Amino acid sequence: MSKKILSHFAPLLVALIILGLIFCWPSKKTIEKPKVWQQASTSMASNVFGGMAIKNPAIASGEYVPFFGSSELSRLSPFHPSVLAEKYHRSYRPFLLGAPGTQSLSQFAISNSLSKELTNKKAVFIISPQWFTKKGMEDLEFNAYFSELELYHWLLSIDQVRDSDRYYARRLLGFSRIKDNAKMSAILSEIANGSNQLSRKQRHYLEYNYQLLQKEDHLFTQIGMLSKEKKINYFAKKLPSEYNYQTLDSLAEKIGQKHTNNNRFEIDNVFYKSRLEFGLKELKNSQRKWNYCQSPEYADFQLVLNQFAQSHTQVLFIIPPVNQKWSDYTGLSQEMLQRFAKKIKYQLQSQGFTDIADFSKDANVRFFMADTIHLGWRGWLRADEAIAPFLAQPYQPTNYHLNNAQFFSKKWQNQENIE
Repeated sequence: MSKKILSHFAPLLVALIILGLIFCWPSKKTIEKPKVWQQASTSMASNVFGGMAIKNPAIASGEYVPFFGSSELSRLSPFHPSVLAEKYHRSYRPFLLGAPGTQSLSQFAISNSLSKELTNKKAVFIISPQWFTKKGMEDLEFNAYFSELELYHWLLSIDQVRDSDRYYARRLLGFSRIKDNAKMSAILSEIANGSNQLSRKQRHYLEYNYQLLQKEDHLFTQIGMLSKEKKINYFAKKLPSEYNYQTLDSLAEKIGQKHTNNNRFEIDNVFYKSRLEFGLKELKNSQRKWNYCQSPEYADFQLVLNQFAQSHTQVLFIIPPVNQKWSDYTGLSQEMLQRFAKKIKYQLQSQGFTDIADFSKDANVRFFMADTIHLGWRGWLRADEAIAPFLAQPYQPTNYHLNNAQFFSKKWQNQENIE
C-alpha cells in the first residue's frame, strides 16, 4: 500500500521540489562560465537563445559575436563560420542564434533580450528568402520557439509605447500561444489599441513573473544543450594551417564534389537520399507559383531593424541564393528571387543599413549550396570573405534613419516591384 501511495504522490513531490527550487534559488541572473559559453555558442538550443542566463554574458564578454539565422547555421562543414574562426584563431567566436524554423519575429525577441549587450557592437544576420512566404511565420514555428522570458523582457523595457511596440503586440495576438493566455492577451491588446504605457499593476505583475522566469532560466538553461564542439574540432583538422582563399576554395570544391555525387542537383548525398529522392517526381514544377516578394515577413523584419537601430548595432546582412539546379527542376523563379533581393536591399539601404553581402546571383556556382537552400562549402567560404574583414574592423557609429510608416505598412508587404 505504501508503495502505491508513494508512486501516486511522487510526481506531486517532484513538482513541489522544483517549485521550491525556483522560489528559493538565488537571484543571480547569469552564468559566468567560459566553458559553458563555448558549449552553448554552437548548440543552437532553444533554451539557450530563448533564455538570458548564458547567451547574454557570453556576448557581453566581447569574445562572442551573435550570428542570427535559422537552419543554415546547423549545417556544419569545414567552412562553417564556427570552424573557420576556431581554425584560424580569429578574434571572435560566433554565437549561433536561431534554429530551423526561426524567422524575424523570433530574431526580434532574441535581439531585444540582448539590447544592452548589443549596444555599439557588431552582429551578423543571415536573411533566408524562404521566410518571406504569403503567410509569414506559421503558428507551429512561433509556438516552438516562443520565449516567455523574452516577452516579459520586452514588455518591461517599454517606457513609452512606440509604433514598433504596437505592431509587435498586434502580431503576437495572432498566435495561439498568446491567445491561450488571457492575462497576457489583455496586456498586449491594450498596447496594440493605443495605450501609451503599462499600468503600475501590470508592471508589478510582469516584474514578479519575470523574476521567477529568470530563476527558472538559470536552473534549467543547460538541460538538453548539445554542443557541436567535437564536430567543429573534427572539421578544423581538415583545413590547411594557413588561410589562403584559393587553396581553401579548391578544397571546398573537392569536398563538395565528393559529397554530392548521387544526384544531378549537386545536393548533399545524405540530404538528397533522406529528404528528396522518394518524392522527387512530385516536386517537379511544384514551386512555380511561389513568391517571396509579398509577405508579412517584411514588416516583421522591420521590427528587427528597429531593435538594431535602438541598440546602434552595426550589422552585416547576408543574402544567400537558392540552388539553381534545384530551382530549375521545381520551377522556383530565379527572376522572382532577384526581385526579392532587390526589395530587401531597398528596405535595408534606404534606412542606413549598408553592410550587405548579397550572394543571390551565385545560384549557379558549383557547390556554393549544400542542398536546396542552405549555404554549402564554397558558399560559406565566400561569406567568410565578407564576415572576417567586417568583424576585424573597429565598430563604426551607425547612422540609421527608420521609416516605419512605409515598412510596417500593408502596401510594402504586398509591393511586388521596386523601381
